[in-house]
Amino acid sequence: MKKTILTIFLFISSLAVFAQKQKTYCNPINIDYGYTPFESFTEWGKHRATADPVIVNYKGDFYLFSTNQWGYWHSPDMLNWKFEERKFLRPWNKTKDELCAPAVGILGDTMVVFGSTYTKNFTLWMSTNPKANEWKPLVDSLEIGGWDPAFFTDDDGRFYMYNGSSNNYPVYGVELDRKTFKPKGTRMPMYILESWRYGWQRFGENMDNTFLDPFIEGAWMTKHNGKYYFQYGAPGTEFSGYADGVVVGSKPLFYDTQFTPQSDPLSFKAGGFSRGAGHGATFEDNSKNYWHVSTSIICVKNTWERRIGIWPTGFDKDDVMWTNTAFGDYPLYLPAERKEGGPAGPGWMLINYKKPVTVSSTLGSFNANNAVDESIKTYWSAKTSNGNEWIQTDLGSLATVNAIQINYADQDAEFLGKQTNIYHQYKILSSTDGKKWTTLVDKSKNKTDVPHDYIELEKPVKTRFIKMVNIHMPTGKFAISGLRVFGNGNGAKPDSVKNLIVLRTEKDKRSAYIKWQPVDNAFAYNLYYGTAPDKLYNCIMIHDLNEYWFKAMDLKKTYYFSIEAINENGISKKTAIKTVE
Repeated sequence: MKKTILTIFLFISSLAVFAQKQKTYCNPINIDYGYTPFESFTEWGKHRATADPVIVNYKGDFYLFSTNQWGYWHSPDMLNWKFEERKFLRPWNKTKDELCAPAVGILGDTMVVFGSTYTKNFTLWMSTNPKANEWKPLVDSLEIGGWDPAFFTDDDGRFYMYNGSSNNYPVYGVELDRKTFKPKGTRMPMYILESWRYGWQRFGENMDNTFLDPFIEGAWMTKHNGKYYFQYGAPGTEFSGYADGVVVGSKPLFYDTQFTPQSDPLSFKAGGFSRGAGHGATFEDNSKNYWHVSTSIICVKNTWERRIGIWPTGFDKDDVMWTNTAFGDYPLYLPAERKEGGPAGPGWMLINYKKPVTVSSTLGSFNANNAVDESIKTYWSAKTSNGNEWIQTDLGSLATVNAIQINYADQDAEFLGKQTNIYHQYKILSSTDGKKWTTLVDKSKNKTDVPHDYIELEKPVKTRFIKMVNIHMPTGKFAISGLRVFGNGNGAKPDSVKNLIVLRTEKDKRSAYIKWQPVDNAFAYNLYYGTAPDKLYNCIMIHDLNEYWFKAMDLKKTYYFSIEAINENGISKKTAIKTVE
């Protein structure tokens, strides 16, 4: 009898462990991104692509729309996203842009959706049951049109539209009539870039304004404590420094009132595996915590090859709006686990950065170590997509593994446009000696499309080797841009950084040369900066090097810097804050 009771108890306990909910996610988010629908964009290879995301919280669920996906996603938890196939173009719309950079708004109990257009005949759609994919035209042709549109409903019920994407003109705003959805007055300018002052707004990977002037685009509005936070993307979607800035005003339209730009970007992710944090939207979860979703870059096979990231966002005691992208492509807590004032994630470190890799085969110069170099732009590819292809990473010694992220690359993909019936299948094995293997993750029967799959283990595992074995690819070769293993190396944390030097350029106060004494047991550094010593909200992760050319400052402000060292065992203590006039 006692044995039976014990057996039942163990069975119930095992079910409880099995049913344990995942607490974290990892950027770029793992959704079934569609492939570019444009043949002209595939001359260097067919590939997945989306950008310009909007997430709204509607009746307690999250709804995600983004460029050219032929539908949208919804999720109850920001982890498990269900795709709803839906074409919003009408027969008279002569374009392949199936809702490029869509606007999504909430009017009472109704969700409204509208796509970018320079015409007068795009439909404004409405739904009171988007989870069931039920839509109908609210306005057959919203004559005002607009590229990169955004909607905002104020507390008094008044409804506003913003739009604009240009390197010559500002972004605009106008109030729309709630009954006719015609403009009340004329569109007026909201904000135009000031790259002469704000260094981060300069065009180019190196923020040097060469080739083109910077672009402003991707409007969004958030209201907090009676203030209006107008967000915009700049300076170009193909760059690591693609970011969202924010301008604060006392009214939803700025042309007849005072407004103040925040000096530094709201969302900025210039370093790490997945870079870029521009053209996005801010939304609340069901606990009233804020989040920011925006565009991340790949931009290898085409300028428009991009992904989506989500980061915790909020407002400080002085109503300064911030987004935390430090370790922004490491495991982060989901909304249900996020605690006010607490850490953004569990603190699991990347434990296989540039560690030894062995593979079943290699296609051309797509070498094995590209899968562990912390660049989403580079990747390893096997010669085939066969089930006997594999990749193995050696952690160097026994380490604690908590989670694994698998980032597939598009090598010889064959699809155009959204695919809804494709899937990945694989197994992940672990070993302490490289000889005896245990199945850690079995997705041999998976039937879902998981281009950036992220697995949080139910229990941490101590192991040295992680091996991924391909079973099925949806298209193309078995190729990986990032096999990223998270946990703890169980060794010493890095020493603190010494001798942080910031040399601000005399002739151009937007720029500085930053250098520090290298830390022997660190593979990366987090450089934090801001315009107040208690507001170092922006962070740049720098791998391998002990120098950085920093070109993102407000030339009129004093700046404050601090730096920490990173390895597979943790992070060092941050340096004392350095003031730079």
